[in-house]
Amino acid sequence: MGETGAHYALGKAGKLIPVRLRTHTDITNGLKAVCEENGIKYGAVLFGIGSVRQLCYQVLAPKPETKLGAGYTDPQTLPGPIEVVSMHGIIFQSDDGQTLLHLHGTFSDKEGAVFGGHIVAGQNPVLATLDAYIVESVGGETIRQMDEDIGMGVGIPQGHFAKAK
Repeated sequence: MGETGAHYALGKAGKLIPVRLRTHTDITNGLKAVCEENGIKYGAVLFGIGSVRQLCYQVLAPKPETKLGAGYTDPQTLPGPIEVVSMHGIIFQSDDGQTLLHLHGTFSDKEGAVFGGHIVAGQNPVLATLDAYIVESVGGETIRQMDEDIGMGVGIPQGHFAKAK
């Protein structure tokens, strides 16, 4: 097991981009297109609200067969309309330079039941609107890399490590 602590990068806020995704646009693909068109490789989706025609998400569950002992479930799809109560995530790069978004959210159905988890790319078409704000991280880079301690690829900020006591 590696040492405890935190990887981090030093940067500053760059562009702030208000976004409205139109009906039928997939949440992840729409936000990624805005990032790519504006040259944003690193940053955050600060928040998002709106509605989707269907919700496809994953939650964390016990998986004893994995190194971590936990992992995402198979995607679950709920028919809409579904309210996006809150959404946020990170914007980072794969080790071969592809823009990636890792988004999580909280959602509610017509009965007011609340669901939350990891948003599955390509499976969440907007119903009426999805309003979000994207902020760019200038100088603070995060790259998807394998974390051997947990046996999976994760976004790791580049440059610094603070040991935890």
